[in-house]
Amino acid sequence: MNPTFIKKWQLQPQLWPRGENLRIAIVADPHVGWPMMPIWRLKNMVAEVNSLNADIIILLGDYRARFFGRTTAIEISDVARELSELSAPLGVFGVLGNHDWWDDKPTQKRGVGPCITTNIFESHGLKILENNSIEIDGRFNLAGLGDQCAFGRTTKSGVHDLKLALENINPKLPTILLAHEPDIFEEIPNSIALTLSGHTHGGQINLFGWTPFAPSRLSRKYIYGHYKNGANELVVSAGLGYSGFPLRIGRPPEITVVELI
Repeated sequence: MNPTFIKKWQLQPQLWPRGENLRIAIVADPHVGWPMMPIWRLKNMVAEVNSLNADIIILLGDYRARFFGRTTAIEISDVARELSELSAPLGVFGVLGNHDWWDDKPTQKRGVGPCITTNIFESHGLKILENNSIEIDGRFNLAGLGDQCAFGRTTKSGVHDLKLALENINPKLPTILLAHEPDIFEEIPNSIALTLSGHTHGGQINLFGWTPFAPSRLSRKYIYGHYKNGANELVVSAGLGYSGFPLRIGRPPEITVVELI
């Protein structure tokens, strides 16, 4: 198997301290399932990420896949077991995506969390941030937003609470926000140095500048790459997997590396 494409961004966010170098490896939207993302491919990807010498590893949600019912589902515990092999000096942290919630039929029926993926991931030592934050090594705050489409396809049906996610951050430190969908970007306060998102698959299909696939309200505006809104900055990863149909054109699967300098 050929190595996964590594997309690198080197940024100097306005609100990030100069000289406080941080190397972030991002795993977004693996959508693990047979045949497009089998467990052996996930295992290879984990080894690739570990070889990148990142300071911290970020997981951005949508961990399992089903395309039109044709993909053989893989148990979320098997996905968690493989992802638990990820290792970085500052740790491995993540958020859930919409498919993690939609996949949890009992939770969908109840109409309230927690999502079973959170429990399974944390039982494997993977920390999921959901409308809360953690201070990392006295250097920065890492905040995680609950999914914005947890119980439907609009942000009105989400479990996200931006105010709660940022409630306990240390105001003396810069903050990185994890949000599966980039839709929240225009709503975040101007105190957030960087937001990291996935969800869009970078459009998944890109034909001569035409991108027909946009999974949520603002995802076409923030479909892929690096964006600025005043002092706030956003990186949207193309991620690794497939949604809707197992096809990518003009946007290969990627592991994303963000270097803050």
